[in-house]
Amino acid sequence: MTGHEQDAPDTHAGTDRTDGAGQVSTASTPETGDATAPAVIPELVIISGMSGAGRSTAAKCLEDLGWFVVDNLPPALIPTMVELGARSQGNVARIAVVVDVRGRRFFDNLRESLADLAAKHVTRRIVFLESSDDALVRRFESVRRPHPLQGDGRIVDGIAAERDLLRELRGDADLVIDTSSLNVHELRAKMDAQFAGDQEPELRATVMSFGYKYGLPVDADLVVDCRFLPNPHWVPELRPFTGLNEEVSAYVFDQPGAKEFLNQYTELLQLIAAGYRREGKRYVTIAVGCTGGKHRSVAMSEKLSARLAAEGIETVLVHRDMGRE
Repeated sequence: MTGHEQDAPDTHAGTDRTDGAGQVSTASTPETGDATAPAVIPELVIISGMSGAGRSTAAKCLEDLGWFVVDNLPPALIPTMVELGARSQGNVARIAVVVDVRGRRFFDNLRESLADLAAKHVTRRIVFLESSDDALVRRFESVRRPHPLQGDGRIVDGIAAERDLLRELRGDADLVIDTSSLNVHELRAKMDAQFAGDQEPELRATVMSFGYKYGLPVDADLVVDCRFLPNPHWVPELRPFTGLNEEVSAYVFDQPGAKEFLNQYTELLQLIAAGYRREGKRYVTIAVGCTGGKHRSVAMSEKLSARLAAEGIETVLVHRDMGRE
């Protein structure tokens, strides 16, 4: 756990696969008074707590679990956000709002918003991230940034001021997590335990073919080398095509060791994926390389991504260097 959260508003939504519940209410139209289709009021979680205690990590965890996350939303706008979610016809069923309470007026607005939500029977939970003064001081000092409320004073002065402002909200919290001795993975595990339900947290994979002559992908978590297979580049009738071509793919997988490599590496990735889930890692980039990124790596990436998708892993396939020659 390092540092504290950024102040700029931000919104997050889950990513879709690409290639290269709350209570129910009815509304009536002013013109006719007829009831419209039922509106699903989104489930709401409000994430707050001490600066540096892990609000951003908690929010990111909920985002990975499929929640629509709004970072640093003014408390007065929370009921409006819930109303917009209710109009989405179930597309936004779970909303998480990160609230950064740094002033008395903000706190008053939050109290009014919570009262408004209660009057509308909106199901909401408050998650409060707590941490000891010593842990917070270490985190702020490690990133060499001041506490947002310290002003001309010391870090401990800002922590004391924020703790005083948040005391009432902490008392109203449905879940208090003390992150003093937690690392990022342990905090994510606690959030998963509370919000993932019976579902195992989803893992998303990017499978990227590339050419070694253009350099390694800087964002790769795992890199495999297909240059142990004969290169279709040296077969004149195959040279103009890519690994997307059936003849090229057949040539690659007819080579000794190609199918065995695909089978055994898929099994290895299943083992790695289980470990990633346990450690709270939700995204992995698998880079598959050959000399030019045109034949072998493309054919292998196509098969590998299909295997991962069949295992229930959301997979994005990218051919980084295909077409560069």
